[in-house]
Amino acid sequence: MTVHELGILAVASGCAFALAMLSAVAGFGGGVLLLPVFTALFGLRVAVPMLTLTQLSSNASRMWLNRHHLHRPLVGWFALGAVPLAIAGGLLLAHAPLGPLKRLLGVFLIGVVIWRRLNPHPRRPGDRTFVAVGAASGLGSALLGSVGPLTAPFFLAYGLTRAAYIGTEAASALTMHLSKIAAYGAGDLLTRKVLLYGAALTPATLAGAWVGKRIVGRISDRLFVLLVEIGLLASGALFLAGG
Repeated sequence: MTVHELGILAVASGCAFALAMLSAVAGFGGGVLLLPVFTALFGLRVAVPMLTLTQLSSNASRMWLNRHHLHRPLVGWFALGAVPLAIAGGLLLAHAPLGPLKRLLGVFLIGVVIWRRLNPHPRRPGDRTFVAVGAASGLGSALLGSVGPLTAPFFLAYGLTRAAYIGTEAASALTMHLSKIAAYGAGDLLTRKVLLYGAALTPATLAGAWVGKRIVGRISDRLFVLLVEIGLLASGALFLAGG
C-alpha cells in the first residue's frame, strides 16, 4: 500500500471502531453512519459492498457476544423474507437510482420516531410480520449498504431490549449480509480493493463491538430505547441529507 492508501485505511479504521461500538450499544446505526464516510473515501459503488464486508464481522461479533439471548424464531422469519430480496437488490445495485430511495427511507425513519412518541404502547407484531420486515430490509440494505434502523421499531415493539434485541437483530442482519455478499460476487462488485479494505477493517470493527458490549450492560432499558430513537432520527436525517 502507498502512504496515501495507509492514511485512508487509518481514517476508515477509526470510523469503523467508533461506529461498531455505537452499533453494539444501540443495536444499529454504525452502517448508516459509515456509509457517507466510506462513500467520501471510496465512492458509492465501492462503499456499499465494502460496508457489507465490515458489517459482516460487526454483526457476527454482536450475535456471538449476545448468543445466549437470541430469539431464534424471529431470526428464521426475518431470513425468509430477507435472503431472496437481498440477493435481488445486490444484483440491481449497479443500475439502481439510489437517491430517491434514500430520501424515502429518511422520511420513513423520522416518521417512525414520531409515530412511536404518539403511540408509546404499539401493538406487538406477530412473528410472521418479520417476513415482510426482512424483505424490505434485504432489498434496501443491498441497495444502500445499511438500513438497520428500518428494523429497530419492529424489534422494539415485539418487546426485545438490550442483549435480546442486539443479538437477535444482529443474527437477522447476518443472514441478509451473507446473501448480499453472494449477490455482489455474482455482479463483479467484490473487487480486490473491496476485499482488501474489508479484511483490513475487520479488527477495528471487532474491537468496537467488544467495547460496546461492555457499555450496554450498564444502561437501563428506558435509556436504551431513547438511544435507539435518537439513532433513528440521526439516520433519517443522514439519508435525507445524502439523498
